[in-house]
Amino acid sequence: MAAGAAMRRANIIRREHDDGVTRVVFTVMLPCFILDKILGSPVLQSYSMVMWAIGLGFSFILLGALIGLIVGRIIGLERGTGMRTFALTAGCQNFGFTAAPVAEILWGPGILGLLFVHNIGVELAMWSVGVMMMSGDRRISWRRLLNGPIIAVIIGLSLVALDLDSSVTGPFRKAMSLMGAGAFPLAIFITGCLMSDLVCTEKLSWKVILGSAVVRLVLTPVGILCVAKFLPLPTELRQVLVVQAAMPAGMTAILLAKMYGGRPAVAVQIVIGTTVISFLTLPWIITWGIQWMELKPL
Repeated sequence: MAAGAAMRRANIIRREHDDGVTRVVFTVMLPCFILDKILGSPVLQSYSMVMWAIGLGFSFILLGALIGLIVGRIIGLERGTGMRTFALTAGCQNFGFTAAPVAEILWGPGILGLLFVHNIGVELAMWSVGVMMMSGDRRISWRRLLNGPIIAVIIGLSLVALDLDSSVTGPFRKAMSLMGAGAFPLAIFITGCLMSDLVCTEKLSWKVILGSAVVRLVLTPVGILCVAKFLPLPTELRQVLVVQAAMPAGMTAILLAKMYGGRPAVAVQIVIGTTVISFLTLPWIITWGIQWMELKPL
């Protein structure tokens, strides 16, 4: 992310490059990465596991946004001053770019397939309820829900359900794996470029940063970990939720704020602020969650 910001400041990566790079990441590279991790994943053969993962992914975005609205009102935000952007950004965790590497370190590459299925629920919530919150429009653009990552998960789950995933091998599978390997580094890099454009466009607000940290790194993790502890969930899903609980604010909200009349600069402050603070909170939340649920990392 810092490298992307530096390249933007040096005018090496220009604004006219952003759309092409982002399109390649989300329509080619990230779907390849997701398919590569889903195919052959035995944990996804359980229909109940898949439904729990999607349902919880959707529900936690609603929970986070609700907490964000309450905290936003407490700190004095109102509609027109960044209230909706605050609530949605603070309520949405970084469900992909940061979560995937952390989950793989803790539980191994086999957990990534379940993580991406969980992320279907998050994507559905962000592009339906999230868009309605940010725009004030009560209509849902269903075409927005059919993006590259969601289509990749649907194809992957279909192949697993039909027991055809083992037949995707050879040079095609290798090419898919190679194309997918750069998805997260490139996505984070171009996000750094975009954030560099927005970081100085609005005056820094400490109440927004600290308020979002309370939402994202204190209250919402407590809710997620309680659900993981007390609901009858499979161990693998608990592993995913421990990681999700510790994540800083997600970058998707910046995109939604730009597209649907929100306050992108407010979203950038929240993402940067919670990401920096999470260097301290992330290890503690994960360690405490693992011990509370008696999980065993690698």
